[in-house]
Amino acid sequence: MPPRRRKQGTEEPSLDYGAVQDPVGAQPVEENRSSISTSAVETTVETNTTTTHDADGRHVTQREQHHRKHRKSLKQSRRLVFFLGALLGIVLAWYFAAAPEFSLESLNDLNLDSFAEFFEDMKGKLPYGMLQEANDISQKEQTMLKTEAFAVGKAMYGEGLRAKYPVIMVPGVISTGLESWSVVDTDECSCEPYFRRRLWGSWNMLRAMLLDKTCWLKHIMLDPHTGLDPRGYKLRAAQGLEAADFFITGYWIWNKILENLAAIAYDPNMMHTAAYDWRLSYMDLELRDGYFSRVKSIIEENKHRLNEKTVLVSHSMGSQVIFYFFKWVEASGPQFGNGGKNWVNDHIHAFVDISGSSLGTPKSIVALLSGEMKDTVQLNALAVYGLEKFFSRSERALLLRSFPGIASMLPKGGEAVWGSLESAIDDPDGQSVSYGNFIQFRNTISELSARNLTVPESIQYLFTQAPGWFQDRVEENYSHGLARTKAEVLANEGEPRKWINPLEVALPNAPDLRIFCLYGVGKPTERAYLYQEEKDKSLARLNVSIAAGGMDEPVIMGEGDGTVSLITHSMCHRWRDEGSKFNPGASKVTIVEMPHEPERFDVRGGPKTAEHVDILGRAELNELVLKIVAGKGEQISDRFVSNLKDYAARIDLGE
Repeated sequence: MPPRRRKQGTEEPSLDYGAVQDPVGAQPVEENRSSISTSAVETTVETNTTTTHDADGRHVTQREQHHRKHRKSLKQSRRLVFFLGALLGIVLAWYFAAAPEFSLESLNDLNLDSFAEFFEDMKGKLPYGMLQEANDISQKEQTMLKTEAFAVGKAMYGEGLRAKYPVIMVPGVISTGLESWSVVDTDECSCEPYFRRRLWGSWNMLRAMLLDKTCWLKHIMLDPHTGLDPRGYKLRAAQGLEAADFFITGYWIWNKILENLAAIAYDPNMMHTAAYDWRLSYMDLELRDGYFSRVKSIIEENKHRLNEKTVLVSHSMGSQVIFYFFKWVEASGPQFGNGGKNWVNDHIHAFVDISGSSLGTPKSIVALLSGEMKDTVQLNALAVYGLEKFFSRSERALLLRSFPGIASMLPKGGEAVWGSLESAIDDPDGQSVSYGNFIQFRNTISELSARNLTVPESIQYLFTQAPGWFQDRVEENYSHGLARTKAEVLANEGEPRKWINPLEVALPNAPDLRIFCLYGVGKPTERAYLYQEEKDKSLARLNVSIAAGGMDEPVIMGEGDGTVSLITHSMCHRWRDEGSKFNPGASKVTIVEMPHEPERFDVRGGPKTAEHVDILGRAELNELVLKIVAGKGEQISDRFVSNLKDYAARIDLGE
C-alpha cells in the first residue's frame, strides 16, 4: 500500500461512520515488495480535501473519486429503472387494450392500489424469464453494497461492534506465498534472479513455471528423504498480513476479512497472519522454522499487553494446524511448548474453523496417487494432451509426494467415517454402488485392478504405488485411525504423529474455549473415483489413473463445498456429544452451515457463495467472524442446512 504523507500542522479527518481513523486507505496492490503497480495512486492528506493522481498523472480529488464511484452505481440503478419502465409500459398497454371501453375519465379511478392488484393478476401472464430478470436485478441491487470493500465492517461498526480480542489468522494449504532465499547458484539453476521473489503465490510463480520449469521445480520440491530443503535451495513462507491476503494480484483470499476487521478498528497491533510453509510436516514446521514457538509467543504477548485472550481463525488445512498446536503447546519436552494443561483455556478465547479439513479430504488420495483431480480430468482432449506434455500426471504426483504437509490431509477415521464396500453414512437413497467403494476399477487387467478399494485400503494402495520414502515419511508424521476407548485417547497424548487426528486425541480440557465451525454446503464435491490400470505403464509412468473418456462419469460427486467433503466436518458435531471422550472440557461448539447460493455473473460467487475458498468473501461469514472477535459470539446460533448432523450420528466411535 502506498505510504501516506501528512502535511505538517494538518489533522487527518475521521471517517463518516465512526471514530476509526481511516481504516479504508488505498486499495491493495501487488503483494510482492519488489514492485508496485503503476496504477497505484499516491495520496496526500490535506486539511479539507484529498488529492490523488490517476495513472495518467491527472489530479483527482476525493469528490471526483466519489462521483466516479457514484456513476458506477448509477449504471446499475439506470438499468433497473429502464427495465421497470419498459415493464410498466407493457403492463399499461395490456391494461388499456384489455379494457372494454376507455375514456380519459377512467384515469380518475386509476390509483396505486388498483394498479398493484392488477399487476398481481398480470404476474401469472407475464413471461417467467421477465419476472426472474426483474427479481435478479432487485436482488443484485440489494446485495451490491455487501460486496464492496469494508461494507460489512462498516455496517457492523455502525451496530456498535469494536475490536476486542486480538486475532491470529492461520491460512490453508497452498494459501501462503513462498519466497526464495537462495543466493548461491547451483549447477542446474541460477538462484540470484529469484531472490525474495515468490515462487508460489504470485505472477512470478506463473512466469517461472512457464519459462523456467526445471529451475522452478528444483526450488519448490523438498528433499524426498529429509522432507526439508534440497541442497542449494531455500524457500520460506512470506510473512505479515500480505502473506495470504492475495494469491496473485486480483485474486483475494484473506483480504476481505482483513478489510472488515480494519473497519471495526483492528490494526497490525491486534491481528496477525500466522503464515507457514504448508509443504512441511507439522513437526518440521517447528524444528526448521520455530513456527509453533512464534505463535505461542504472539499469543502470550497479546495476553500480557492487551490483557485479552486470542481468537484463532483458520481456513481449510489451517484447522489441522491449530488442532496440532493445541496439543504441542501443552506438551512437555525440549521440542514442545511446555505450557501446561491449562494454557489453552487461559490464552485462547475462541477457535473459528472456516471450511476446515479436520478429518481430511478424499481428493488428497488421488492427487498423491496419480496427480489428478476433477479439474484435470474434465479438460478436453487437447487441453489434457497439452497439460500432460508440459506437466505430466507422474510429475505432479511426484511433486505433491515430496510435500509432507499435503499428506496431512489424507482422510482419517477409516471405514467408520468413510464407508465400507457395502455402505457409507452419506449414501443417497437408491444409489447402486456405495461411496464406500472409493476407488472403483473399470476393468481388471492384473492384481493392480482386481478389486474396488475403500478409503483406508486406498491409502495403503497409495503406499504400494509410491516410493518407500513417501510411506516412511507419512507414517512417521501422521496417523489416520480411530481411538474407540478413552484409555486409547489418553495413551495417544504422548504420540505427536497422532496430534493431527481429532479421532485419536482429544481437544484440550478447556471449558472456557468456544469453537465455531463455519462451512459451506450444497456444492458438488469429489467423493469417489472410477480408475483404470494403464496398459502402457512406461509411457504414462503410472500404473493406474482416473478412467476418463468412457461412458461413465469418472469422478463421483457427493456433498461438500467443492473441495472438502461434507463428511470431514463430522467432528464438529461429535464434539457436541454429552460426555465426549474427544471433548473433555465440554468446550461449547457452535455450527453454522452456509448454503452455496452463488451469483450467476460473479466469477467469485458474490456475497452468498459457500465455495471452499470464496467463502472467505461471503458477507455472512464476515459478519460472524466480526461478532466473534468483538466479543458477541454468544449472539450466533446453530444453523443446520445439510443432513450431516444425522450422518455424523451414525459414526461408531466406540465407548
